[in-house]
Amino acid sequence: MRYLPHTENEITEMLATIGVKSVEELFRSIPPSLKLNRELNIPEALSEMELRKALLQLSKKNKTIRDTITFLGGGAYHHYLPSAISQLINRGEFFTAYTPYQPEVSQGTLQSLFEYQTMVCELTGMDVANASHYDASTACAEALLMAHRITKKKKALVARSLHPQYRKVLKTYLVRFGYEIEEIKYNKDGTLDWEDFNAKLNSDVGAVMVGSPNFFGVIEDLEKIGVKTKANHSIYITVASEPLSSALLATPGGVGADIAVMEGQSFGVGLNFGGPFLGMFATRAQYIRSMPGRVVGETVDEEGARGYVLTFSTREQHIRRENATSNICTNQGLCALMACIYLSLMGKEGLVELAQINLSRATYAKEKLASIKRVKPLFNAPIFNEFVLHIPNASSVLEKLKTKNIFGGILLERYYEEMKDAVLVCVTEMNSKKEIDTFCEELGRAL
Repeated sequence: MRYLPHTENEITEMLATIGVKSVEELFRSIPPSLKLNRELNIPEALSEMELRKALLQLSKKNKTIRDTITFLGGGAYHHYLPSAISQLINRGEFFTAYTPYQPEVSQGTLQSLFEYQTMVCELTGMDVANASHYDASTACAEALLMAHRITKKKKALVARSLHPQYRKVLKTYLVRFGYEIEEIKYNKDGTLDWEDFNAKLNSDVGAVMVGSPNFFGVIEDLEKIGVKTKANHSIYITVASEPLSSALLATPGGVGADIAVMEGQSFGVGLNFGGPFLGMFATRAQYIRSMPGRVVGETVDEEGARGYVLTFSTREQHIRRENATSNICTNQGLCALMACIYLSLMGKEGLVELAQINLSRATYAKEKLASIKRVKPLFNAPIFNEFVLHIPNASSVLEKLKTKNIFGGILLERYYEEMKDAVLVCVTEMNSKKEIDTFCEELGRAL
């Protein structure tokens, strides 16, 4: 959009309309001591050619995944992005993230979102999915609010092994609702502490939220947890930061979950310095009127032709305002389209094959790294594509690896103070055997 400055006549007309004599009067409430009263100290304008050169030089200061060997994960995963995704999402028909309120002019967008919802239902084993949330953390918060609408209870048990940033968002998001969150400890093998879970689960608990694979990359026994949760008449919520794992593991619906949340970034959404991400949300049909977010449905027009519309809109803020189930309105439509294209390109067999590659390479890396003297796996439970290692002087070692253009993992002490010298390592299809071997060699030297 071009910047078109207002003329003096337009400014005078606008001021007269609102009953103000001058522009300065609009800012009368701001104390003089807080006003700058001088021009901003910024450089002179550059030509397009000069600006391109300046930005290119600035961009060279970045160190990207193209320039390094990276084993970073923790909720943001380096997967291959098929070139068809960027080609399709940049088409004018799709290149907007806004909600398609007018179905008569939005059939393409609505159909793609309907297909996205269908794929989410297939991945989760659930009956209905919404058209997306901002990311998994906000989807988790909305899941707990949904559980409250169903059970009328304001207490939830959340696994401490759930992504720490998700847990932080939960506390920030829910504090004004008077929602109580109690955390469940993790065991020595990285799974849910069953004894602590049993001690804390009671009739006051309206929801139980568990991640699998959890933040340590460990796969939980979701079915066992689900049986206990359902016996307590609590809403069971499962969370997956790495949705690719769903290609190999039992679906949330299959293990008894009432609500399934996944972070969809792995499905065709680039890392992009940490965003945007994609919150995937699905539930059982009986809870659809309590579910937050947009839902696209299939219908027929007056001539009998198939069409797509927003449905169950009476739950939503643009209809019910303060009585809506949620005030999340603008969804991640463009990111949902990326995921839809990605999943369509991969297909069921392709997704399973990719998940198997991730599992195979992560297993190889874990075994080879564990063979290095003084390096030990912290947990021995089953994993998918992430695992935790204990590395002596981990912070210093990771810095040494960076000088070799290797990002060796995430220090867990920043999230779990008890995990000194623990490093979360992630391996995807983007990490070749040669890169894994190089990582092992350089880690051995750094120690």
